[in-house]
Amino acid sequence: MSTLIICLPHAAQTAAVNYDYALTTDGRALADHASVPVALLPAAQRGAEIVAVVPASMLSWHAVTLPKGIGSGSQRLRAILDNLLEDRLLDEPASLHLALAAGATGSGPIWVAACDKSWLRGHLQALEASGRPIARIVPEFAPETGALQVHVIGEPDAAEVVATGRDVAGVLRAPFGPVAFALLPPQAPDEEVLVLAEPALAALAEDFLQRKVSLLTRPQRWLDAARSPWDLAQFDMASSSRSRTVKRISGVGRDFLQAPNWRPARWGVLLVLLANVAGLNAWAYKERSAQQSRRAVIGQTLTQTFPAVRVVVDAPLQMEREVAALRQATGAASGRDLEAILVALASATPAGGSATSLEYAAGELRLMGLAAEGGDAASITKLLTALGYSSRIEGNALLVRQDSRKEGQL
Repeated sequence: MSTLIICLPHAAQTAAVNYDYALTTDGRALADHASVPVALLPAAQRGAEIVAVVPASMLSWHAVTLPKGIGSGSQRLRAILDNLLEDRLLDEPASLHLALAAGATGSGPIWVAACDKSWLRGHLQALEASGRPIARIVPEFAPETGALQVHVIGEPDAAEVVATGRDVAGVLRAPFGPVAFALLPPQAPDEEVLVLAEPALAALAEDFLQRKVSLLTRPQRWLDAARSPWDLAQFDMASSSRSRTVKRISGVGRDFLQAPNWRPARWGVLLVLLANVAGLNAWAYKERSAQQSRRAVIGQTLTQTFPAVRVVVDAPLQMEREVAALRQATGAASGRDLEAILVALASATPAGGSATSLEYAAGELRLMGLAAEGGDAASITKLLTALGYSSRIEGNALLVRQDSRKEGQL
């Protein structure tokens, strides 16, 4: 599934503002990236996901502990967050958009992201008006629980250091220089910190640190951010519950199809599918072989019983015809004969029953005027069935013939 990732600009939304974007068709490799006005962004393809990335400079992070019994689905959550953060925020809580990690509960400290609400809403509305509605909003950097990572980002004359990891309080941002690296948590002497720098800042970082750094372009960084489990579209900017459910399901599906850590599971599912297909083919082959064997046995029985039959086309039908011909040749009675049907009918008809006329043709007897209504009809039918004959009422006529399952038997 293709994903269009749009990094929201720092400036407020205007017609002159450009949007940086990255496009991927598989969630791993970049297909395209550029910086264009909103009207020139790639058109949203059917089934594609559009993700907005909030720059690190536009977010602040705050650790709070929710009261017991208050979770991410509580209706009072926003009011509680406003009270908890009122003394920590530089602006009024009402002017800020707040979001917290999915599934957050009151069991321990959680991280809350805050950004300017009017700035965020302006960009989201502009993107939606251009036919590019945002499915998810993710932070460029988010608090992490893994090893320390240091990013050197920005322009050469205004470089910044951004650090994340389990020993970092949220997301650490500082201007590039000795102070920024002094703020980093201490590491073990034998532990080398992963430093990622944009290509334009790699030389600057290597000269300062006196070591090699890894390169990570901005579009690739946005691509990594799009795989984050965070979704800042919460509270008054949240979509409907159905849309949120769809987003969660699509997010799980996207992770399963694209995330590198799901690769063993993908291979496992593929191997299971291949094994099932192979098993079904083997079972079908076995069933076909068994069916062909049964047909061969039936055909062999026919040719051995009736040597005159040399070509087997429909063994049951051919055997029925041969049996009928043999019976006719020997003069043996058949259940289809008029005499046999009359004998069976006499046994099944109540005493005193009579018919005004009868017709016999092609193994079927038609009796006219026989009192066979209501209970008598049901009783006659039941008795005839026991004798191997089927019957039905048509108007004032009773039709009797040998049951097809009995035909062909000597």
